[in-house]
Amino acid sequence: MADGMTIGQLSRTVGLSPRTVRFYERIGLLPEPRRTASGYRVYEDDAAERLRFVLKCKLVGLSLDEIAQILAIRGGGRAPCAHVLELIDRKLADVARQLAQLQSLKSQLCELRAEADATMTQEGRYCSIIEHHGLRGTTASTAPRS
Repeated sequence: MADGMTIGQLSRTVGLSPRTVRFYERIGLLPEPRRTASGYRVYEDDAAERLRFVLKCKLVGLSLDEIAQILAIRGGGRAPCAHVLELIDRKLADVARQLAQLQSLKSQLCELRAEADATMTQEGRYCSIIEHHGLRGTTASTAPRS
């Protein structure tokens, strides 16, 4: 097609499956393309550029909803950069919280591993390694439940 791309051509161009392209179209990240008389989708070149933008957004951890917000702001004629900075700041705060939680978990596991050789020889109802481990700052009422 000289005046556009089929879904197969578009998907190969951007490295997505046709199913993903149709999904992005369905949820509004990609505008509905024009169709041929026989019903085939015909995408313009800017569809590839838009999908590349979506992929870059996903690579930096933005959700599909957040990407849709950015595209809606741009579609409304405004620059979305201030909004993107807010999203980045929130993501950075989330990552900092997750890192702190992971560091705490790592400390607990290191402590448990250091105690394991001594405690695995003790009697226990389920597993002496866990049962004889003194979880710092955790009581039975606040311990995570599975």
